[in-house]
Amino acid sequence: MAILPGISGPRDLDRLTPEQLAELAAEVRSFLIENVARTGGHLGPNLGVVELTIALHRVFSSPDDPIIFDTGHQSYVHKLLTGRQDFSALRSRGGLAGYPQRSESPHDVVESSHASSSLSWADGISRAFTATGREDRHVVAVVGDGALTGGMTWEALNNISDDNERNLVIVVNDNGRSYAPTIGGMARYMNRVRTAGVYRDLHRKSDRFFRAFGPVGRAFYRGVRGGTHGFLSRFSNNEELYSNLDIKYLGPVDGHDIPSLMEALQLAKDYGAPVIVHVITEKGRGYQPALDDEADQFHAVNKIDPKTGTPLAASGTGWTDVFADALVDLGARRPEVIAMTAAMLRPTGLAPFAERFPDRVYDVGIAEQHAVTAAAGLAYGGLHPVVALYATFMGRAFDQVLMDVGLHRAGVTFVLDRAGVTGPDGPSHHGLWDLSMLQIVPGIRIAAPRDAERLREELEEAVAVDDAPTVIRYPKGAVAPEIPAIERLHDGVDVLSRGEGEDVLLIGIGPFATLALDVADRLKAQGIGATVIDPRWAIPVQPSVVELAARHRLVITLEDGIRVGGVGTRVRQVLREAGIDTAVDELGLPDEYIDHASREQILEDAGLTAGKIAQDVVAQVLGTRVPIARPTGEVPLHTGTVEIVTSIRAEHGAEERRRR
Repeated sequence: MAILPGISGPRDLDRLTPEQLAELAAEVRSFLIENVARTGGHLGPNLGVVELTIALHRVFSSPDDPIIFDTGHQSYVHKLLTGRQDFSALRSRGGLAGYPQRSESPHDVVESSHASSSLSWADGISRAFTATGREDRHVVAVVGDGALTGGMTWEALNNISDDNERNLVIVVNDNGRSYAPTIGGMARYMNRVRTAGVYRDLHRKSDRFFRAFGPVGRAFYRGVRGGTHGFLSRFSNNEELYSNLDIKYLGPVDGHDIPSLMEALQLAKDYGAPVIVHVITEKGRGYQPALDDEADQFHAVNKIDPKTGTPLAASGTGWTDVFADALVDLGARRPEVIAMTAAMLRPTGLAPFAERFPDRVYDVGIAEQHAVTAAAGLAYGGLHPVVALYATFMGRAFDQVLMDVGLHRAGVTFVLDRAGVTGPDGPSHHGLWDLSMLQIVPGIRIAAPRDAERLREELEEAVAVDDAPTVIRYPKGAVAPEIPAIERLHDGVDVLSRGEGEDVLLIGIGPFATLALDVADRLKAQGIGATVIDPRWAIPVQPSVVELAARHRLVITLEDGIRVGGVGTRVRQVLREAGIDTAVDELGLPDEYIDHASREQILEDAGLTAGKIAQDVVAQVLGTRVPIARPTGEVPLHTGTVEIVTSIRAEHGAEERRRR
């Protein structure tokens, strides 16, 4: 009889025997493979933490003892054990989120899925428990060794060691990887522990080893303080790493041996002060296709065949693929171009460049702040760094962009993948803030390509700038079909379409050029003339954008970012400064944390559809709302539209003559 369906909460684990816990682990793995294969999601990381999560919930009492996952993509098993076993709509609207989400369960504490923050959360929560008389509660942070490459974890460790009278347990989930094999000195140190002969011996005998402690061992760990180091640390020499921080260390522990995990976690729980439990796990455990995937062991997958791991549908050429090829071509012609990333070599498309130019790639680990400032130093030394990140992670290094790159006029190019709406990954992974955030950096130049050819040419233009930061941003998914310009203006602005009259100027930022053209077609069917342009370089606002805006009655900006402080706001400000009072509608996403859903659903919610935009434009022109159909075939004009539009054009022309 299956065990998993009978688990509605963590305390249901208390009645299970060790043999039943092992059976439950096997069931959970089968469940994950079968269900994540249908929906897509983070498969490899969750297969690696099955036994660890079972042991955590057996030893600790969530939610009274909060468990914080760093990052949240390894929380699927946690969801299953806390009563959330309907994975049919995982990462889809109405279904479970791909990360912890407070609205789903009181067992979910931290929703942000940006790495290296869990120890700071745990530090704050444990201090609050102590300050409010809840010293009996424990706080557990599960942090991957990849996250230990981020400086924030070490800032937290420094402060955690400042006050040892707290019930705080740090579980280092050491699988040797984050998205890909973890890099840097910390990773090399962990690897030495993981592969040492003494560890392999402990790995084989871990059950007997930990049971040997018994009640006496627990009393010993409760009693030691100050300079006395944990007994187990002598076997792995990790005391060298943590002794100066005065944090006790247990391990390494076999992360797939539930009794050993429970024993170690119970020792840590009983200790009465911060403890690090070093757990060795295998990413993709129990699923051969994941283990055979050398790139990232199925870190994140789309829909796959659960038996073979083969993708069920080709996704087409992605924006990341186009960038990857363009960068290799650029690197072959420009030896000063080097590439940088923060633990995302493959996801951001740098792997081909690394294969071609292995000495010209720097992966700094999960350390965006360091990456950006180091890039400024590389630029000072005569190189041109191309720093590839997800757009959502750019905020982690904003101060460095502002003060180290911008202030020093460093020639650094930032390539932001997954910009705009990312869909199923939810609020912490949408790339909505980069346009608003980065454009306040003095001298910065921001481009948003509308198609593959524009990405290639804008990357070329970006690395030619050696006295200011440049940014290229593009969305997640397949690249848009090529949209040729009918004219390129003197400052590089592309005109994509001209209507019979100059009623509306539609400014499509990046892939929203396609949306702008659709809106223009609908307006044309209603007798309203629209000009569509792609600025290519959205920031700064180009002179020809100002010139075109002065000739139109209405300007509409369309951008895949929050409209507060976005490109539309900048256009409005520039027009005001130029004394042009053309009305501007800034269309973008609301300044909200947007939940997980499909890209199409999110854009529809925000009113960013061609039908809705065209309807609103006609309402402004006519003073009434009318349904606007897609112009496929004969579309009747709304009564009086042409006459009213003609009158508006005449009034606008007279106003222009008065200005002159």
